[in-house]
Amino acid sequence: MTKHIVAAIILTLITAVAAPSRGADEPAKPAADAAQKPAAPADSGDAQEAAARDASPAAAVIDKAAAALGGKDKLAAMKGATWSSKGTLTLNGADNPFTLKIVFQGPDRRRVDFDGDFGGTPIKIVAVVNADKGWRRFGDSTEELAADQLDTERRNGYREWAAVNVVALKSAPFKTEAAGESAVDGKPATGVKVTTPAGAPFTIYFDKESGLPVKQVATARTFDGGEATEETTYSNYKDFGGVKKATKIEVKHDGQKLVEAEVTEFKVTDGAEAGAFDKPE
Repeated sequence: MTKHIVAAIILTLITAVAAPSRGADEPAKPAADAAQKPAAPADSGDAQEAAARDASPAAAVIDKAAAALGGKDKLAAMKGATWSSKGTLTLNGADNPFTLKIVFQGPDRRRVDFDGDFGGTPIKIVAVVNADKGWRRFGDSTEELAADQLDTERRNGYREWAAVNVVALKSAPFKTEAAGESAVDGKPATGVKVTTPAGAPFTIYFDKESGLPVKQVATARTFDGGEATEETTYSNYKDFGGVKKATKIEVKHDGQKLVEAEVTEFKVTDGAEAGAFDKPE
């Protein structure tokens, strides 16, 4: 198995949503700084900022999405979630089957278990992010993520969580702004530009009629070190215990098919199993 394929799999973990690229003049932030910190006591400035955020055009779009996905209160109470999916990852024109399981506890704690078959060669990868620490296990080898790798995995988590729990986008440290309209699958959609704590922006488009998230667009790193415009589309929403989740996910890089995935299970959780975010052994 070539290093290119291994790198591509790692890049495309969690339904192949790759991390947005950092601008040439944007330094990487230390992982510890990116970790969640206890909130400071609210003051009048915080209240004014929150009020301004709630009154923004982007907030109205997010509120409609929250209602469509299950309700603001239900999403606000969401502590974690887990889901499983299966699909194909396309490399060099070949569709390679995979399955994966994702466990989230808020946006800063995530575990991904990936199993794939590439030309008859089985590949198993476990990636874990636990706030300001992270690890990746490939085969029998586990390595701690370097600062830039952890930064990448954290960015992945922010983008993935945003498509599931849109209410989180209305709270600091996320920042949002209106991003115009676009057509998704022939239907009008409203865009919201999101800046994550890592400073990497992406845009989520919400169907104007239903309010559901239907597409996410970002600049992504490719496995060969380049960059591509990544488009992730969400469809075939199903209700799982009162919360809706897209069960069909497609990813393209520069218009070329990269991933087709089907979510087979989804569950909102109060917390992950003990040890889920420990170093994988």
